[in-house]
Amino acid sequence: MDGHRKPVYSKVLIPRGLIGRLGVVLGCRALLLLHDEYGHPLFVTTHRGDQHLTAGVSAFLARYEQHTGNGQVARMSVDREDMATEFLASLHAQGRCVITILQTNQYRGLSTFSEVGTFVPLSIDAHGQVIREVAPARITLPREDHPDAPLCLQVALIRDLRRTVPVRPDTEGAEVPPRWDNDLLPDERIWWREDWQATAAPAQATTAKLIPIVTTEETPTVDAVELARTYIHRWPAQENIIKDYLRPLGLDTNHGFAKVAVENSEVAKRRTHLEQRLARLKQWAQSAGKRETQASRRRERLRTVYNQRSKESYRDLWEYQLSLEEQDLPDYVFRRKLKERKAEIDAELEPLRIKEWHAYEQCNSEFRTRERYCKEQREVLRALEDLKEKERSMYELDNRKDQVMTVCKVALANLAMWVRDQYFPASYAQVTWKRLLPFFQLPGTITHHAQMVQVELHPFNDRALNRDLAALCERVNQAPPRLPDGHLLTFTLRPSCCILAAQKKAKIP
Repeated sequence: MDGHRKPVYSKVLIPRGLIGRLGVVLGCRALLLLHDEYGHPLFVTTHRGDQHLTAGVSAFLARYEQHTGNGQVARMSVDREDMATEFLASLHAQGRCVITILQTNQYRGLSTFSEVGTFVPLSIDAHGQVIREVAPARITLPREDHPDAPLCLQVALIRDLRRTVPVRPDTEGAEVPPRWDNDLLPDERIWWREDWQATAAPAQATTAKLIPIVTTEETPTVDAVELARTYIHRWPAQENIIKDYLRPLGLDTNHGFAKVAVENSEVAKRRTHLEQRLARLKQWAQSAGKRETQASRRRERLRTVYNQRSKESYRDLWEYQLSLEEQDLPDYVFRRKLKERKAEIDAELEPLRIKEWHAYEQCNSEFRTRERYCKEQREVLRALEDLKEKERSMYELDNRKDQVMTVCKVALANLAMWVRDQYFPASYAQVTWKRLLPFFQLPGTITHHAQMVQVELHPFNDRALNRDLAALCERVNQAPPRLPDGHLLTFTLRPSCCILAAQKKAKIP
């Protein structure tokens, strides 16, 4: 299964998507295609250009199974963009086995996988050197909606020995990144001297590129070689069919441009994000205000307690000073004892003062936080108003006519591939529509008989093509197909006439 987008150039705004062959985002139609294991297109539907491949797969499969009546599609291969954990889990719950490839942000290296088996050769070059090897493994992907039920996938872990990627450093336990001159000797790190000579930095560590092919199939062990080849076969069997047959037959041609106004999905997505942001800012501002009030009350309570304790302590200090004066102590003893008592009072009051100061700082901090949230609310409201002023009307294309024409093109591609597989010589097993087109464009004569319809084809002006055409006619006549009305269909090749011989005959009186 694969998706294909074809651009639609219009003066009005229509749903947009990424055009793979152009690498740009344009207004477009999105096609969803299902192929068999040999690449023959089986089913196709047309959708809005902004519809993701995962959005319509379940309905697409149900519709195909309803039309064919051949039971459930039990095993299918999909592209990397279908590598969504919840999507795979939903298809797995329906009893379908899905084969796809992990996205690069879903794994870090070999350590991400568990139960990694032994690597065995997968591909060998012309010199007998192993260029790809594969090993079975497993991976567990977390699910946001169901954290207690992660998705366990079996993996065919391909290691491409021809391509290397940098080793990602493990920075989880590193507090400080290593210095750029750690590899130098101590006497070579004096880079501030004028006579210091720079040397090349050490080469970055690399490892073979990993290509993880995953499947939802539940078996004790997985045949990693078979799984890897199954997915790799998708590229020539599906991607090349789209490029070699469907696009030359006009798949990228659009039919029908009737439009109906719909909600601007791009603006709606942006507006939803801004409204959620505004709601969060309001909630955060209220929470900051509550924390500010609590901190202010705590600070007032602590200040009251501090002032009360301070008055009591200094009253006691005054009484202590009077008692010392009555003892008629020397001045230095009097000052020392008074200073020691004052230090004890200050040490007793210091924790209260620190708590009051912290409450004061928290009150100010929450006040500034609340102010920032209020400021951001105004900015979000301004963005919402600007979004409303700049909003453009979006129109959705009527895809019914295009769907009919696309189905006809798929049928034509299937017919061309069926004729190639059934009647053309073995050398034509992998040819494209461009190579077959001259045969389908040959002129000829059709003669109707009582039990047979005979087609006489004009030959090519090429000996090699004429040999292939003669073999084609012979294979058709050996197993003559029947037309819908029951007549046999036979092909013959009109005898070619040498031009020079015909000119000599014309000169004879």
